[in-house]
Amino acid sequence: MKIGIDWGGTKIEGIVLDQNSNKEISRKRVDAPKGDYEEIIEVVSNLIKDLSSSHKDFSVGVGMPGSLAPQTNLVQVSNTKALEGRDVKNDLEETLGYEIIIANDADCLALSEAIDGAGESYKTVFAVIMGTGVGAGLVVNKELVVGPNKITGEWGQNPIPGPMDDYERSVKRHCGKVGAIEVFISGPGLENDYLHSFKEPITSNEIVKRYRENDKSCTDVMERFFERIARSFSSFVNIVDPDIIVCGGGMSEIEEIYEEVPKRILPYVASVDFSTPIVPSKYGATSGVRGAAHLWG
Repeated sequence: MKIGIDWGGTKIEGIVLDQNSNKEISRKRVDAPKGDYEEIIEVVSNLIKDLSSSHKDFSVGVGMPGSLAPQTNLVQVSNTKALEGRDVKNDLEETLGYEIIIANDADCLALSEAIDGAGESYKTVFAVIMGTGVGAGLVVNKELVVGPNKITGEWGQNPIPGPMDDYERSVKRHCGKVGAIEVFISGPGLENDYLHSFKEPITSNEIVKRYRENDKSCTDVMERFFERIARSFSSFVNIVDPDIIVCGGGMSEIEEIYEEVPKRILPYVASVDFSTPIVPSKYGATSGVRGAAHLWG
């Protein structure tokens, strides 16, 4: 059996897949503890033990925000602050008594969608998470691409390409970087743009709802949002030129993305045509946990 864990900031989900058919055998979700590292490790360990209790032969893969630094193996670039700088892999393995694989949650999305999801028929799959944060993973020939710094796909930390307006030059990521892609095409990024423009705090869901009702203010914000996604996607299209772009995370559920972004991206790519499919993930919110289960191959 293949056991996968999707380790998020608000919930931790586990799944068991049949090794041969990839059929889901069981699934369980628990709330993620807030702030207490030892409690978090205990909850994840107990979830794995619960899922594996009925199986003698199994592997465990874990997807989580951030990555493991190549020199120290400690967690880096995580938006779950309790995990930052901690030896998560060793602590879990000591508790469980066997080896596990840990990968970035966006890498798990990419692997899931490349193996039997929306990118199954394509050689090079670039999968993007747009939610509270922004990240991505790259899979070639059904194998996850992992570079020496363990940050392949972290394009969301790059400055947004194209001529930046005054607002874009003023916004900082929590680490202090100015103009990072993540602060514009994430859910909070959309909300902050509206707040900056109209001095009213409303949710991203409400912005999308009003946009669909032809509200002028929300239409202006969404037009900028689509344009920023196009500019952001162009940066990896020009470098990787993937066969397909698969989108996951809460913001990927905005259906208009798949019509608007291909129309807007061409001025920013080094080609007279743009024919790369941009599609939502097949497995939606469950892609990450399925990809974690596939980490052992």
